[in-house]
Amino acid sequence: MPQDRALQESVLTELVWEPSVDVAHIGVTAERGIVTLTGHVENFLQKRNAEKATARVRGVRAVVEELEVRLPFPLKHGDEEIAKAALNRLDWEVDVPKDVVTIRVENGWVTLTGCVEWHFQREAAERVLRGLVGVVGIQNEIITKVHPIAQDVTAEIDAALHRSRFDPRTITVAADGGKITLSGTVPTLTDRYVACQTAWKSRGATEVENNLVVA
Repeated sequence: MPQDRALQESVLTELVWEPSVDVAHIGVTAERGIVTLTGHVENFLQKRNAEKATARVRGVRAVVEELEVRLPFPLKHGDEEIAKAALNRLDWEVDVPKDVVTIRVENGWVTLTGCVEWHFQREAAERVLRGLVGVVGIQNEIITKVHPIAQDVTAEIDAALHRSRFDPRTITVAADGGKITLSGTVPTLTDRYVACQTAWKSRGATEVENNLVVA
């Protein structure tokens, strides 16, 4: 379809425009707003940056990311080296509480476990490790502590969405204990992500189910 072809070309152009991504071995297909990335990149950070660059293109409703990380042979590091470097990074990251995150490394795959107070701390632990040489993937199994949740949490999240960039009439917020569910429509994938992050800022949120549709 012409629209699919145009979207494919737009995504390819955006990937070429993004200086942190080498597009030499990335393939792009598009079908009804769903963009699939295939091929391989040299590190995990490029993998994530390619996904983010794709998501910000107008018309992209979903991203299927099938990129493989293939490390250049001279740059390959052993699991022990990666683990030491990862622990060092976490020690220097102010958003990650000390001595609460445990790291396991197997064949370049890093698994994070532990318990933190806030979701942003969970995300920070993963973010600072994405650029480590030798990492081919990160599995984030860190959980957030359970806190009492406000009775008017849905109203609080509605207000926060309205303060940023959203019309609350297009998003429905529901709460069941610490689980927050978002449903409705947003104009872009970036908006979908921002709405989810807004919900996570509610104290007591232990899970956010993002059912928002890009339309």
